[in-house]
This record gives sequence, structure tokens and C-alpha cells, in this order.
Amino acid sequence: MKTYVVMHRMSVTLAAFASLVVGATTLAQHGQHNGKSQVKVTRLSQRDIIEKLDSKVSSATVNEVTFGPGQADSPHRHAGPVFGYVLEGEYEHAIDDEPVKKYKAGDTFYEPTGCLHRVARNPNDKTRTRLLAVVLHPRDVKDPTIRDEHKK
Repeated sequence: MKTYVVMHRMSVTLAAFASLVVGATTLAQHGQHNGKSQVKVTRLSQRDIIEKLDSKVSSATVNEVTFGPGQADSPHRHAGPVFGYVLEGEYEHAIDDEPVKKYKAGDTFYEPTGCLHRVARNPNDKTRTRLLAVVLHPRDVKDPTIRDEHKK
């Protein structure tokens, strides 16, 4: 019985994630610019979820992030884990003290809660990069991205 409950919860979580991704990719793009960096962040969805994160009721936010040619974002953190998918272009990414990794369209990445996302950039000077980022976070957090005051 216990195995059934765990598998059921996993199935529900995966189904919710899949529906967020499918729904997010079909929504119209209504973006806003992200301060100094001018990286375009479009919130596609924010939904309450059943699962708890660190014993807190939680939400999942789905963002489309668009980098212009050669564009980089400022260092930041997230209030929960991030699951990312590169929709288009190339993406360079580094968290905490890890080396920079390069991703291409179709690749996925993960960021643990609270780590410093110190590198987020489009390495290509001619084409744009688009990402889908799903952030799980406490429900009382309205913006799951936390901008750092100090750049590395």
C-alpha cells in the first residue's frame, strides 16, 4: 500500500509538471523586461500544488526566459528548485562554484534551492536563446527569483 501511495504521488507530480509544460508552451507571450539585464522573463503560469516543499504549502511557477544575442542575466537565486529546458539556441549556465556548462536546444538543467546562479547567458552573438524554467517554491513567495546585490 505504501508503494502505491508513493507511486501515485510521483505520478500526480509528473502529470502536473507535464501539464504545466504543455500548457506553458501554448500560452501567448506577454512579457516584461527584467530590470538592468533586459533579459525577457515571461510568466506563463503560477499554480498551487499539492506537494509541500520543506513542510510548506507550495506553488509551481513556469517562466519563459529569452536572451537576446550575447545577452547575460545578473546573478540570482531561486526560492525553490528549478527545472529548466532549453527551447531554442545555446545557453551557458553556472551555479555556485561549479564550472560553466553549455546547453543547447532540447537539453535540460537543474538548480537546487538557494544556490547562486552566477552565470546565465547566451554565448551566441547572432541568435536568441529561449528557456522554459519551472520553479517550485513556497506558496507565499510571489517572485521566486531573488536578485543578488553583489555580482561575482
